[in-house]
Amino acid sequence: MLYQIKKFIPKPLFDALAPIYHYLLALTGAITYRFPSRHLTVIGVTGTKGKSSTTEMLNAIFEAAGYKTAILGTIRFKVGDNSRPNKLKMTMPGRFFVHKFLREAVIDGCEIAILEISSEAAKQSRHRFIGLDGLIFTNLSPEHIESHGSFEKYRAAKLSIAKTLGRRLKERSVIVANAEDPAADLFLNAGAEEKYPYSLDSAKPFTITSEGICFTYKNTEIRSPLRGLFNLYNMLGAAVMAEAFAVSVMSIKEGLERLSLIKGRVEFVKVMGEEFKDQTFDVVVDYAHTSNSLTELYKTFADQRKICVLGNTGGGRDKWKRPEMAGVADSYCDEIILTNEDPYDEDPNKILEDMLPGIVNHQPKIIMDRREAIREAVSKANPGDAVLISGKGTDP
Repeated sequence: MLYQIKKFIPKPLFDALAPIYHYLLALTGAITYRFPSRHLTVIGVTGTKGKSSTTEMLNAIFEAAGYKTAILGTIRFKVGDNSRPNKLKMTMPGRFFVHKFLREAVIDGCEIAILEISSEAAKQSRHRFIGLDGLIFTNLSPEHIESHGSFEKYRAAKLSIAKTLGRRLKERSVIVANAEDPAADLFLNAGAEEKYPYSLDSAKPFTITSEGICFTYKNTEIRSPLRGLFNLYNMLGAAVMAEAFAVSVMSIKEGLERLSLIKGRVEFVKVMGEEFKDQTFDVVVDYAHTSNSLTELYKTFADQRKICVLGNTGGGRDKWKRPEMAGVADSYCDEIILTNEDPYDEDPNKILEDMLPGIVNHQPKIIMDRREAIREAVSKANPGDAVLISGKGTDP
């Protein structure tokens, strides 16, 4: 409705009215569903990268500790034993949706609700009137710059989530932050009463191999089949938050070791078809949609020949990163196939044209049909290779 109104009123007036509109919607949603967050322990997860993985890890830990949980995030909506994929293309949907979800969690007897909270959600007050007990801050890098207007405004939107902890809406207010990120102090000092930084020092000694991650947490060895340094950071954030809520180290270990797959996040795929029954190469689907996350994905498969399938998002979203992400592929991949991702209202050919200046060392193949692009990549794979399909993750 707001976008229809936007067509008929001057932009300055629209910009002034939009925050009031969003705030009132959030208040109405909370009243309609009787402020459900008051009856749950609610933990938010925010940051540029790692929100979904950290959310799933934290959920696995709390489940191992015997808690009944709810999840609202990019990958799925889960209430107790019922889970369904998030196909809304929004990390955190609208205000009524969120408060209804939390009320359903209360009715189902959930004790813990874990919410991914994006900068767009904060900008549109979707987190308002949700009493957070805790918040995990994973990291911060440029994203959604067109939407927010600048990196500083993007950071401020993220920071506004942490500042809600300073309002003491719940008995406890806990912030867990990646101390190795330059923005960590801003989040740690945003108003939470309890502050818990984490860093790789908390995991030493650790090893990261093609078989997974082995690290030490509070003198306890934890082995995870998940791969990549980024996942070690995510596990640390989840572990520190769980421990802050009195979860034992043994439950942390059990939860993390039990979690063998996060959908659409470095997800290994078995190719269908008789000719691939003895598949001798890796096929991986990942949500990587920034240059940093793409770099970390490719570095995870450093010892393998990489055939990379990627594109970029349309709709005016962060056009500046198109050649940058292509440049990452140019640096790390052995073969590059550019394809359609989510063009929204943009010409998909123009999106790929914007990427091409970033590729100088390879001759990329352009296949607009994503299914055909993936088929081409798989057909090129030799034993030991890695076919890395990035961008959409669990999006259908």
